[in-house]
Amino acid sequence: MYDVIVIGSGPGGYVAAIRSAQLGMKTAIVEKYSTLGGTCLNVGCIPSKALLDSSEHYHNATHTFKTHGIDIENPKVNLKQMMTRKDEVISQTCDGVKYLMDKNKIEVFHGIGSFVNSTTIQVLSDDKKKKNIEGKNIIIATGSKPNYFPGMEPDKKRIITSTEALKLKEIPVKMLVIGAGVIGLELGSVYKRLGSQVEVIEFAPQILPTMDLSIGKDFSKILKKEGFKFHLEHRVQKVENKGKKVIVKALNKKGVEVEIEGDYCLVAVGRKAFTAGLHLKNAGIDSNERGQIVVNEHLQSNVPNIYAIGDVVRGAMLAHKAEEEGVYAAEFISGQKPHINHNLIPGVVYTWPEIAAVGKTEQELIADKIEFKSGIFPIRALGRARASMDTNGMVKILADKETDEILGVHMIAPRAADLIMEAVTAMEYRASAEDLARICHPHPTYTEAIKEAALAATENRPLHI
Repeated sequence: MYDVIVIGSGPGGYVAAIRSAQLGMKTAIVEKYSTLGGTCLNVGCIPSKALLDSSEHYHNATHTFKTHGIDIENPKVNLKQMMTRKDEVISQTCDGVKYLMDKNKIEVFHGIGSFVNSTTIQVLSDDKKKKNIEGKNIIIATGSKPNYFPGMEPDKKRIITSTEALKLKEIPVKMLVIGAGVIGLELGSVYKRLGSQVEVIEFAPQILPTMDLSIGKDFSKILKKEGFKFHLEHRVQKVENKGKKVIVKALNKKGVEVEIEGDYCLVAVGRKAFTAGLHLKNAGIDSNERGQIVVNEHLQSNVPNIYAIGDVVRGAMLAHKAEEEGVYAAEFISGQKPHINHNLIPGVVYTWPEIAAVGKTEQELIADKIEFKSGIFPIRALGRARASMDTNGMVKILADKETDEILGVHMIAPRAADLIMEAVTAMEYRASAEDLARICHPHPTYTEAIKEAALAATENRPLHI
């Protein structure tokens, strides 16, 4: 009998297991694949960032080295070596998770976990052997899988998902990307830097449609300068594999059918909760029409001893959100009173420049009828940006018009993924824009853009524009 059984070893699952063990609970984790780490470590966050970094190095070698005074012979892409390095990064990271399981004395069961009842999990191994384990509490952390709509079903050859895009054996001449969200733009950026033509087909009227509209507007200009082509307000009807080429048939905003041709098509229209094979009904667990497990504010399902976290429940599908929820569930089970503020979970797009945001968008504040003021500062006005030749982007701060409390921060900037934490910390302690503006920031740094945007939001008095 275990105190906690975690199903799924992605960031949410393995962190939930570690925190449970730290709190003195006898813990087991069930993972259907032979390696730990889930989608994020194996076919998501980690490999995509490895390829993004490698492709950015190549892009700099071909575009900025000469300006920096670095002369080299014509650099070439060794895609096989690039993929080998990516696989090494995956292996090292997954081995690290295994080490943490051993260190914390967490028992690992490899196989498909499914509910026999509310306290019993059956583990079906690859060799078809079955084993039942008992748990006082169970945390479901089975994550998500790529989504697609009728007519764009992946064949994993020419019509691919992010999983296949991370292990292509050739650089596409032209890659079509369905979906201008995070996954589509990140992987589109990888292959654009390596020499592919990239055309993005998006149903919405702007890219990154769930983010602040100013982000999508500004970033589309940056990507167009890099050679991206966008087909906005296009509804995909069908994707066809024609052997060595792919044809996407779509209706444009006028309702006219257009055909867009490439040699690969990446379907990146989001992800959906993965609960197949769990046999939720055996435990009496409720799920909604989207396949997500219904949980309360404590991440409990309708069966009190069963919890669910991460992509399998409501909210943003982010690895760090899953981690925070994993810690929350473990601490709640142990009798603590943990805290998590879902409004302050940052979102990041790891293109270059990077994109990051936290809190409310301008559109959400307008919809909620909250009066606000905004401050914007362009990255090109920073001495540090000119020194590094990273002048694209901006920082935008939204603050309450009456109280000056920071309500949202949105940025396109070099190292935005790291810069956003200044905003998260400030907002967690309910800082005002003036608080942020009066903090001394080192010079020259990219963080000065945050100070200047805060100055712009406070009294419209940025110093360097």
